[in-house]
Amino acid sequence: MTGSRRRRRRIVLASLAVTTTAASIAAAAWIASLGPPPTGQGLDHSTLVLDRDDRLLRPYANTDGRWRLPATVESVDPRFLDLLFAYEDKRFLAHSGVDPLALLRAAWQLATEGRIVSGGSTLTMQVARLLEPRARTLAAKLRQMVRAVQLERRLSKPEILALYLGLAPYGGNLEGVRAASLAYFGKEPKRLSLGEAALLVALPQSPEARRPDRARDAARRARDRVLDIAARGRIPDDEIALAKAEPVPDGRAPMPTLAAHAADQAVAAAPARKVVRLTLEAPLQKRLEDLARERARALGPDLSVAIMVVENETGRVRARVAAADYFDVRRAGQVDMTQALRSPGSTLKPFIFGLGFEDGLIHPETLIEDRPIRYGSYAPENFDLSFQGTVSVRRALQMSLNVPAVTVLDAVHASRLTARLAQAGGALVLPEGEVPGLAMGLGGVGVRLADLTMLYAALARGGEALPLVERRDAAPTASPRRLLDPVAAWYLGNVLIGTPPPENAAGGRIAFKTGTSYGYRDAWSVGFDGRTTIGVWVGRPDGAPVPGLVGRSAAAPILFDAFARLGTLPAALPKAPPGAIFAPNARLPLPLQRFRPGALVSDARGLPPRIMFPPHGARLERGPSGAGRAPSMALKVSGGVQPYTVLVNGIPAASPARARTLFFQPDGPGFVRLTVMDARGAADSVVVRIE
Repeated sequence: MTGSRRRRRRIVLASLAVTTTAASIAAAAWIASLGPPPTGQGLDHSTLVLDRDDRLLRPYANTDGRWRLPATVESVDPRFLDLLFAYEDKRFLAHSGVDPLALLRAAWQLATEGRIVSGGSTLTMQVARLLEPRARTLAAKLRQMVRAVQLERRLSKPEILALYLGLAPYGGNLEGVRAASLAYFGKEPKRLSLGEAALLVALPQSPEARRPDRARDAARRARDRVLDIAARGRIPDDEIALAKAEPVPDGRAPMPTLAAHAADQAVAAAPARKVVRLTLEAPLQKRLEDLARERARALGPDLSVAIMVVENETGRVRARVAAADYFDVRRAGQVDMTQALRSPGSTLKPFIFGLGFEDGLIHPETLIEDRPIRYGSYAPENFDLSFQGTVSVRRALQMSLNVPAVTVLDAVHASRLTARLAQAGGALVLPEGEVPGLAMGLGGVGVRLADLTMLYAALARGGEALPLVERRDAAPTASPRRLLDPVAAWYLGNVLIGTPPPENAAGGRIAFKTGTSYGYRDAWSVGFDGRTTIGVWVGRPDGAPVPGLVGRSAAAPILFDAFARLGTLPAALPKAPPGAIFAPNARLPLPLQRFRPGALVSDARGLPPRIMFPPHGARLERGPSGAGRAPSMALKVSGGVQPYTVLVNGIPAASPARARTLFFQPDGPGFVRLTVMDARGAADSVVVRIE
């Protein structure tokens, strides 16, 4: 080689080196100018409402109106991933964002075929394009390659794949495999058929041209091509043939709307949250929504059904069906009937009798009169306008007799019933300007199905009420609030479990009560077993009367069907607590054998028993204690027929006495209800505070 040729070669090499260096510097500067790659943080995903096991109840479109549901590797069918890798990126798990072999293959096919046969983009490059959309140019392709390498350095393979699964376009406003699977197949992508998986692999390559709801034939051809390329040799030919024979959907299914009212309310309460978790159970919610829809249609036009299911032990709501059909305008489906104020009919009667049990005025076997009676201008009547005469309290409650309930309410006082229910969290709403009266015992008051179900759940808990919990991230449950003492609550469960069930009852026994509001506007049935309490309301959301709408025939069958759809047999009620009396009427203490309104029984001077001291609402200080004993406190009585029985919070405090000054021993500081009952059952009560 001559000297001149060597000099020219050195010049060329030097020029190449300078050019390469300059290009490298320029490339490095260009890459640096791109800044850090987007990694999907802050993407505007759809808001998801999930059940207690993270199953989807209802998604909401994002602010752009797109269904962009996140997905993970674990949430899709493994066969979908196998087909995706085989069709789109065979070496996804091995390359570092760019696959040189795929690029060379694509370039060779373009050169030899004169057209693009297969692309060289990896799944990571596609993710980069989805995160930074650009026009399809050489510069954009180079940018994708750089971003792909950067993404591989920052994210794991499962994280990159999750971005693809959540962002890949599927036509229209569908983004991600989960949104597409729900829209096209009406199911989660965890259990796809082979044909469904192949279709979802094919769509992102040309999502608008292959949309099944608009181009069914194109979608079928694309699906079959995926099966021919990606499945052949990996899956038996007969399975591939069956997959090709699967029908291609020609429309879109609506997104899930389980527990629509609960979801709407939860999202409105926390608008910034992208994932809201409820205590509901999606499978049970679905079964009960189907039940409500079926029964409402069978009962008649314009009628709706609401169902509440509560876990006794925790107060968690397992299911809440707020209307027969959320989208049924005729039935006012978007009105939440679990929160609407409606007349409860006879469903408050158990709490009336419960106060009577607590005060020691009655026992389930106490005899009570069901005869015509008048309180001023108010004369209660039974539903069938007949009277049963002398019956046991047990039978009076099971038959839902009105006169005995009003008689006991008169003894325990309507204002006290109202206060006790409100104290437990179940506030009653009276018409404006009204005060608690005897008519409320038959439904002359407003109550919510959610509150009523909570109060019945308290009976199953031994008289302790827990507020209902529907959000999994809610604050810790508050302390239980006393509704009734354990003995009174147990008596009610023992009585109500003997109520004759409707004809569709099958397997196990449920303690339940029905109710029908005045004018046939509302039909109710609420029941409980040892685990669960269910409340049912039936009626028209606008409050119009429905002739013949009765709790026993309209709501009770739905209650028993709802228990059947829990999937388990009814659990036994709790055992009797200490202090419960097991005895027939003849062996009860004399004052408990027969209940007589106090105004009808008096001593020789014509006066009923009356506690003269302490007065109602008094505050008393305990005196000094004796040796090993709590201090005794005096209680003075006038009127009535001796001997007297003293009850402290419904529990007999001592043997019957004939003195007018009696004594009792309080358990400790706090509110105490003192009741004095005479020999004929007449009684007087006061509530005092011991300090």
